[in-house]
Amino acid sequence: MNQNLSPEAIVQQQLDAYNARDLETWLATYADDAQQFEHPGKLVASGKAEIRERSRLRFEEPNLHARLIQRSVMENMVIDHEEVTRTFPEGTGTIRLVAIYQVVNGKIQSGSFLFGTKTLD
Repeated sequence: MNQNLSPEAIVQQQLDAYNARDLETWLATYADDAQQFEHPGKLVASGKAEIRERSRLRFEEPNLHARLIQRSVMENMVIDHEEVTRTFPEGTGTIRLVAIYQVVNGKIQSGSFLFGTKTLD
């Protein structure tokens, strides 16, 4: 990952790797000490090892795909509104979410996620 890329470009690399279900490339967009939160402040993973473990099974889902609905950028903050197709424990479906990324030195330092309601197929 290139430290000279814009925060928007870093988050786009992360989204592209997510949609390719490429866990290692996706993780490479995150700082070693990155944190993930369920909005507004519930810490769900701290550091790449925890982020990897939290995401590993999701990346094995054959239908995993995030569709970007809207993106806003303000300095080093990138806010994405997405619709994600997944295989949930209850079955396949979609969920809308808002992801708020803070990018520092060319890496995602934190991600905070606000989840909507699941819609099952």
